[in-house]
Amino acid sequence: MKKFFANIWTKRVVSLLSAAYAFMACFLCYCSLFYSIDVHSNAGVCLMTTGISLIGLVAMLYSRKQIITKIASFVILPAMLPVVLFYFGEWFLIIPIVITGILIFLLSGAGEGVKTALGTVFLLLYIFGSLGYFLANSLFVTATKKEQIYSGASPSGKYRCYVINTKDSSNGSTAVYVEPDDADKSFKYVDFNIKNMQRIVYLERPLIDPEKSPMELKWETKTRQQITEEIEAISSEVVVHLSQAQLKKLGYTYEDKLILCGLTDEQYQAIGKSKGTDIYLNDLTAEQLAVLSLAKDDKGYYVPDPAPEIFEQLDLKKGPVYIKDMNDAWRAEYNVEKVDSVLLSSLSDKDLADFGVPESGDVLYFNGKPCFRYYVAVLENYFDLDHKSLSLF
Repeated sequence: MKKFFANIWTKRVVSLLSAAYAFMACFLCYCSLFYSIDVHSNAGVCLMTTGISLIGLVAMLYSRKQIITKIASFVILPAMLPVVLFYFGEWFLIIPIVITGILIFLLSGAGEGVKTALGTVFLLLYIFGSLGYFLANSLFVTATKKEQIYSGASPSGKYRCYVINTKDSSNGSTAVYVEPDDADKSFKYVDFNIKNMQRIVYLERPLIDPEKSPMELKWETKTRQQITEEIEAISSEVVVHLSQAQLKKLGYTYEDKLILCGLTDEQYQAIGKSKGTDIYLNDLTAEQLAVLSLAKDDKGYYVPDPAPEIFEQLDLKKGPVYIKDMNDAWRAEYNVEKVDSVLLSSLSDKDLADFGVPESGDVLYFNGKPCFRYYVAVLENYFDLDHKSLSLF
């Protein structure tokens, strides 16, 4: 048995547990940035994290001279900094992991010089990170009082909504929020609930007092066709915003969605167009484009004589610069912007199905008026889980 534990390959295999423990710390770091935490049982969380930490600590001490364990010992403490800040107060989760991180960092097989240098860096990270976070919290968080007066889930279980009354210096407001209900991470003792994904679907000022004005929030299930008919009955000019991939499915090219913006009265007069109307580049002749210092060839619209700064930005030495290669700011310099909207009335039911809109889904009504329709949320990608947003406060 002694020979088995002294074997270098046994230590290398056990060092994989170090990597797994460091991965757990990184997972908590990720969750702290994009999810709020809801602990069901402090005792359960404490026992679970303490047990896992003891196993991890024994494995890391046994394999402390292996490269994987050395790297893991350098990862745990910085990964836990966001957890300490954003889950501040959840000590039954935090303390066992931080203590394990400190012990394995101090007792790992890394050189003393390396540990001294990194230890100093980690200490400064915690000091200045904590100071900056709590100072910014006290300075930039507005002094408002928020009260949740209603919450509920949609029939499909895909969405949840809640009503927030905000009391501030300007008579307050009442807002209805909707967020995905199927994006949370649930475990035995703790839930991680998606944050910064909520969308305000109704806002009213001043604040609605529920005692004086009863509120009715109601979910209904409606078909795709029913919703289309309801929206078109309101207006045939309703637009939806689509992604480039969706526009391509409809047959639109990049150039098809380029319009003019920010024109002066003289420019409108020079190209013979009325002010206040959407002017697509595809509707302009070569002479009209030339008035705006633009031109078109087989590759698309371009600027024949661009500003020198554009060459530096795009790392070009000469030649025309195409609109599709510019960023939004440079396109605006040449009075061009790209739009992603199409009329809802131009989309067939088959188009909606191709874009992933289910046959039926959830519609939310606030005091009898629709404020959220599932298929608009799907079309415009309200809840893009692949691009989560980070909010520090």
